[in-house]
Amino acid sequence: MSSKKILLIAPTGQVGWELHRCVQPLGQVLAVGRNKAQAFIDLTDPDSIRSVIREIKPDIILNAAAYTKVDQAEKESELAYIINGTAPSILAEESLRLKSLLVHYSTDYVFDGNNDKPYTETDPVNPMGVYGASKLAGEKAIIAIGGKYLILRTAWVYGLRGSNFLLTMQRLAKERKELKVVADQIGSPTWSRIIATATAHILAQLNSSLYPINIEQLSGIYNLTCNGQTNWYEFAKSIIAQYNNQPNILPIPTADYPAPAKRPMYSVLSNEKITKTFGIELPDWDKCLKLCLASSN
Repeated sequence: MSSKKILLIAPTGQVGWELHRCVQPLGQVLAVGRNKAQAFIDLTDPDSIRSVIREIKPDIILNAAAYTKVDQAEKESELAYIINGTAPSILAEESLRLKSLLVHYSTDYVFDGNNDKPYTETDPVNPMGVYGASKLAGEKAIIAIGGKYLILRTAWVYGLRGSNFLLTMQRLAKERKELKVVADQIGSPTWSRIIATATAHILAQLNSSLYPINIEQLSGIYNLTCNGQTNWYEFAKSIIAQYNNQPNILPIPTADYPAPAKRPMYSVLSNEKITKTFGIELPDWDKCLKLCLASSN
């Protein structure tokens, strides 16, 4: 295990930062990102991507990078497609050439949100905006190229770093006496640390000499979110419950919060496949939130 060379792309993001900590026991971790103070990779430049991978020759590539500005993507569609679609295709090509394993993270936004039960990996996709469409393009490219890969779809990701709903609510709770939060969008808030620990657990299994199944046979899409479901309004209430002077939170419909990009009204994902394949039991979202908030104290 210690001889494995792991390339982590985007180690300072909310998922990448947690991954950097969780995968350390699995091998030699080499992190690259946009910060020129560290090893640099430019995901908008195919030559940069190929150069980094061919120099490092990793056994495992963890792509925690993504263009995630959902509304801004409607204006910056070309950039979104380059980072979310083209870059993963190049990673897949290089991974196939090296016979390495590519782990790539995708999103619930590949669905239109019209389901009334948790989405499985085989449900029809129908993204409603550029962000979801660009992430779907990345998924399709990786699958078409083949080789050894895991596409992990997650949703409503939050953590103590980066830009996310948790940090936004904590900031607004200190600045305002009243907050209006959408209450008719349903999903599963997922702590970035859970994504990282689950990924590390999977990698440990795949790289164990005791694991009987060839990695190629397990390649595919897997949903990876916390269990349970809630809405943004209830999520917000749970976040600010820790404060003594809590703002008044008002539930509003999506129609009262217009945004450039449409969001799935229902984006709960079924974890049945990942549990059955890798034995991973994902915790409930509310328990994870409490652990996350406790870890910040």
